[in-house]
Order: sequence, then C-alpha cells, then structure tokens
Amino acid sequence: MSLAKILSSSPCPSILTSKNQTPTASFAFKGTLLSSLAPLAVAVALASPFPSQAIPFPNSQSSLLPPTTPFSQSQNLQLGLDNGKIRPCPSTNPGCVSTNPRSSSFASPWIIPETSAENAIQNLRDAIQKTQRNVEIKVDEKTPNGHYLQAEVDGGFGRDIMEFLVKRDFVAYRSMATKVTYVYPFTTALGDSKGQKERVNKIMEELGWYAPDFESMDS
Repeated sequence: MSLAKILSSSPCPSILTSKNQTPTASFAFKGTLLSSLAPLAVAVALASPFPSQAIPFPNSQSSLLPPTTPFSQSQNLQLGLDNGKIRPCPSTNPGCVSTNPRSSSFASPWIIPETSAENAIQNLRDAIQKTQRNVEIKVDEKTPNGHYLQAEVDGGFGRDIMEFLVKRDFVAYRSMATKVTYVYPFTTALGDSKGQKERVNKIMEELGWYAPDFESMDS
C-alpha cells in the first residue's frame, strides 16, 4: 500500500479541516505528519518480502578455483600411455627422462637384440628387480601399441615411477621422480635428470640391450 493511500484512509481527526481552520495551517500539519512517517515508509520498504535487484555473482566455476602453481601442477602426475605413446616429462619435474621427442630431458630408446626378443618382457622385469630397490610392478599389460610395463621403485627423495613400452625390438620408456621439491619463495623445482639416466642405463646394461647413438649417426 502506498503512503498516499495510507494518508487518505487515515481516520485521524487532526488531519481533517474544520470550518475555523485555515488551509495554511492544515497543509503545515500534513507536512509535519509526512516527515514523521517517512522513516516508517523506508523501514517497510527494506523489510519487504518482495525480491529486489542484487549484485550478480559470477557464474563461472573457474572463479572459485584456487590459482594454479608449479607446485600444484607437479602433484598431478599423469601416468600411462598417451595415444599409444610414452608421455614426455612434465615441464615442472626436472627429475625425469623420457624417449618422447617432446620431452626437454630426452633419452634414446633401446634396441632389443634378436637373442633377447623372445622373452623381452620377463627379462625386463628381472632386470628391474635386480638393479632397483623395493620394486613394485603396478601395470603389466598388452596394448594395441605394444606391451606396457609400469614399476614403482625407491628414488632419492621418495618413490619413482618407471614406464616401458616394448614393441617388437624397440623399447620406449620414461623414468620420473614422483616427488618434486621447491624452495620458498622460488618457483623452480629442485632436481636433476642425471640420476634417472643412470638408473635406466643400469637396467639396459643388465639386459645387454643397447641405445643407438644418434650423434654418431649425424656425423
């Protein structure tokens, strides 16, 4: 109900005009009453149950997500094959080597001699068990792109993951630390791929397999 209707329907006798009252006095009294009722009208409007226009809240869920940092990225390790291929090393993980050409820490794939091709997977498992500590085979399965083997072993600062893809006489692999260390306030991770290269070389030497020397081929 509007304020005008409230005033028009009010039975208050002091608002009515008598014969002895002048119009000026009546209007002055009404003005005083209006000014006294104004705060009440504001209070009613504020307490009204009808909806009012509010400041819109962002609908995008991305605005609620915490900012991405190199540390948070390093905690989300992607394992397994990517479109049938060994994945490259993550840019946030310096303790890694991979035969994927897109990796910053590239390692040469292995070639299996004909004499070892028949029992390649079993020989690889045995070599991992012999050269590494606390080995746990996580995945050992045949895929349309070759035989995939994933092993977890002890590393320098925790557990490391080794992945192999054996296809005929060719072996692609990735060896990676699962723990990445950062020193505050720097955002560059501490780590070195040298230890991972030494690890895979021990396995290769134990097997008697070899890696082609691409530098000598170019010369």
